[in-house]
Amino acid sequence: MTAALDPTLAWCLLIATIGGLVRGTTGFGAAMVMAPPLALLLGAKTAVPVTLLLEAFAALPMMPAAAALARWRVMLPISLTAMLAVPAGGVLLALASPLTLRRGIALTVVVFSLAMLSGRRYSGAQRLGTSLAVGALSGAMLGATSIGGPPVILYLLSGPDPVAVTRANLTLYVMLLSAVGLVVIGLQGLLGGPTLQTAAGMSLPFVGGVLVGSRLFARFSDQRFRQFTMVFMFAVSLGVLLA
Repeated sequence: MTAALDPTLAWCLLIATIGGLVRGTTGFGAAMVMAPPLALLLGAKTAVPVTLLLEAFAALPMMPAAAALARWRVMLPISLTAMLAVPAGGVLLALASPLTLRRGIALTVVVFSLAMLSGRRYSGAQRLGTSLAVGALSGAMLGATSIGGPPVILYLLSGPDPVAVTRANLTLYVMLLSAVGLVVIGLQGLLGGPTLQTAAGMSLPFVGGVLVGSRLFARFSDQRFRQFTMVFMFAVSLGVLLA
């Protein structure tokens, strides 16, 4: 007789698969899909480093193509400012209560999902000052919740770039910021053995989802898939927020 799969483990594997699928298809969204339910299952101080580890791991094989397509003139100031702001979020992660962080993660995703579903976009010019402000906000959010993408995504979607370039920009950004976030979190003592083991156990379904999602990117309507993703994230995060 085979032993029953632990329900928490089963949910973590499912969350990792869905997060990888979203990540591979859109170039963003894994943290927004995974962090709220993982925070509920594992606690925010485990969910945040696990999510960052998986994001960095997934971005590595995409880096050569992303670096060739990305708009460095826009992404460099955003990324550098965000890196400088990550430590502030890391301090908040170490000091805040798990319940506060969990609800903060969920509320961030709910607001962002509603903004995306309503079709709202940043409509101003992509000036240096605006890029620096977006980067600072995103970095602080990343360090505290593992979700640093929303400000940058809304900002980049306002530009004239095709989807492939935006996806490359986000891949580059996620890799750079995840690496910095992991360093900060490690200095806070939140990258212990149990956290690394959890991330390792979730890596296979996550990578499988990324590979499938990368194939779907070329086949599915980007707008429809993003709408589906936002509805899913909104539903999951609202459930976590109300739990």
